[in-house]
Amino acid sequence: MEYHKIETIFKRDMEGNKKLIEGEFRSPAIECLKNIVWEFTEKVDGTNVRVIWDGHKVSFNGRTENSQMPIPLLEELNRLFGGNTNEEIFEQLFGEKQAVLYGEGYGGKIQGGGAYRKSQSFILFDILIGDYFLERENLEEIAKAFNISIVPIVLSGTIQEAIDYVRINPKSIIAETDKEMEGLVGKTQVPLFDKFGNRMIVKIKYEDFK
Repeated sequence: MEYHKIETIFKRDMEGNKKLIEGEFRSPAIECLKNIVWEFTEKVDGTNVRVIWDGHKVSFNGRTENSQMPIPLLEELNRLFGGNTNEEIFEQLFGEKQAVLYGEGYGGKIQGGGAYRKSQSFILFDILIGDYFLERENLEEIAKAFNISIVPIVLSGTIQEAIDYVRINPKSIIAETDKEMEGLVGKTQVPLFDKFGNRMIVKIKYEDFK
């Protein structure tokens, strides 16, 4: 249930300056889909958090089972998802099905995230139920049910349009201060997978296209 790695779009120069080699796609499947409309959300610089509903109770974990979570963040997660009322919401939404809410712990002293917000909090970016990731409409409904934040949609467009957008060094939408956006995460509007079963999802980071 660890969240899968999100790859960059292009291959990286392994012998020179290690910059991306624009035009040389890491995945033939991504290259085939480069001109379709993708949905791009803001990439948040924080720590990966899993909110796990096992069908009976909720628990919290980081990217791996051994990840250490800051105490203020853990307290915020208990506020957002703990208690009897939230347990009833989990039961109403998922029943006895196993579900994982993937999000980013951000703000405070997480990755220098004080520029996002002073206190630490959680922002949702994906949900897995069984073997299936939910689509955006469902994510928004569940975020509303728990009254939690969700990563904003920045643009819908092709991969090149997303690269062009990142190059202008845009400001973060979710930050409470004047902070540069770390980048974008793109998903196909309809969930698609390559022949190996890998999900079609990419990241475009500003630092790679300065």
